[in-house]
Amino acid sequence: MFKKFKDKLFSRASNDIGIDLGTANTLVYVRGKGIVVNEPSVVAVNQKTGQVVAVGMAAKEMLGRTPTHITAIRPLVDGVISDFEVTEEMLAYFMKQAGEFMPKKYLGPRVVVGVPSGVTNVEVRAVRDATKNAGAREVYVIEQPMAGAIGIRLPVHEPVGSMVIDIGGGTTDIAVISLGGIVRSKNLKIAGDKLNTDIISYIRNEFKILIGETTAEQVKLIVGTVLPGDPLETTIRGRDLITGLPREVIITDSDIREAISQSIEILVNTAKEVLETTPPEILSDVMKRGVHLVGGGALIKGLDELLSQTLKLPVTVAEEPLTAIARGAGIILEDLEKYRSVLIESDDDIYSKS
Repeated sequence: MFKKFKDKLFSRASNDIGIDLGTANTLVYVRGKGIVVNEPSVVAVNQKTGQVVAVGMAAKEMLGRTPTHITAIRPLVDGVISDFEVTEEMLAYFMKQAGEFMPKKYLGPRVVVGVPSGVTNVEVRAVRDATKNAGAREVYVIEQPMAGAIGIRLPVHEPVGSMVIDIGGGTTDIAVISLGGIVRSKNLKIAGDKLNTDIISYIRNEFKILIGETTAEQVKLIVGTVLPGDPLETTIRGRDLITGLPREVIITDSDIREAISQSIEILVNTAKEVLETTPPEILSDVMKRGVHLVGGGALIKGLDELLSQTLKLPVTVAEEPLTAIARGAGIILEDLEKYRSVLIESDDDIYSKS
């Protein structure tokens, strides 16, 4: 009783923030305002002074264009923190940005953060510590496929099976959810960044041209497709590996399809593996309800159709798939008690129960 009263009192004295901490992008949801920050998870650091020069979009524009003493880095690799101090700086910057949309309160905000499924206790602790050091009063951690399912309003608490595939920048999470928990899941290191690497390698090998990550991302968005359809093409510029001079070539959709085919095949086969180990009752629910795609990778042309053909199930791309996890974190903040059971327990929670 006292705990509920204390939570209510604290909630009036602080703001609530939901964060989708992604390898490629970080989104921040403010309760009552919606998504107020959607920026790349990139930080530019001055190596001479150790100071942060830019964060987010400003830092991403510096990728591949910085002088030797400034490094544009991604502090998250495969969905987990690889550089603790830089992640802390990045979170503090984004939370400060979000603060412009919030009324001034006495206490630091309560924060719900989405992380990939299957992360270790050490990785979860790193996320909690970085978020607290960035100014949060309380930190709750949730697995991203669960947050995505809540964000697209799937009945996660009911005895009904739902399947979510979250294709982010660093990882793909494939999860079957029922009764407030993840029944079966697999986490893959094949996602948006891996597809970009595939495209860079293919263009280097086939056209003898070196391109950067930003160009690969643009090519993927313009002509990237996993099934044959209307012919698409775009012009790219890079450095000729033979002459060392700039060169321009035309890239078609069939080039990109070939470049990413192996990674897409692994993704599809992993989804099949998850279904093969799913209990029959839940599988029958998934057959009726279909598979839901969230995350930026859900927007790859033809992916929903390819998955549907292979899995023999209806596959739908969620509405606004890029923001589903951040929206899910926001819904959890609306009624924390209702969703407490779906959160990853902290050491403090386990200690208080014992």
